[in-house]
Amino acid sequence: MFKKFSFEDISAQNQVKASVQRRIRQSIADEYPGLEPLLDDLLPKKSPMIVVKCQNHLNLVVVNNVPLFFNIRDGPYMPTLRLLHQYPDIMKKFQVDRGAIKFVLSGANIMCPGLTSPGGVLDNEVEEETPVAIMAEGKQHALAIGYTKMSAKDM
Repeated sequence: MFKKFSFEDISAQNQVKASVQRRIRQSIADEYPGLEPLLDDLLPKKSPMIVVKCQNHLNLVVVNNVPLFFNIRDGPYMPTLRLLHQYPDIMKKFQVDRGAIKFVLSGANIMCPGLTSPGGVLDNEVEEETPVAIMAEGKQHALAIGYTKMSAKDM
């Protein structure tokens, strides 16, 4: 069901310089304004920040041995699901209906009918290529994180 992640998937891990650390902090602060008051707790300036490079152009931001954010191909940083479960209001949310839950957990893409059906909910302010949290009908926590390929108005 889920791909196992192992040490063989890691190609490099480097402690970043202070200038790179500031750039990562600033891009995360710009992307998630709701996270601004918590940013000093999550990404302390004095703690070493490690960027782990993995296969398929995946970068993980690790602080105190905890992966907090990731990005793919130098795209925007997105929180891990664990961080999103701790702070659920940092991202825009879409909700899928009950029928889509098992398919999304199996790795399927989310199609418009799963979002526009009676159990689905769209946030009309979301634009194209925006990171969103995917919630499930009747569930408390997010089940996925993804990009929008179209704006919510087009859906």
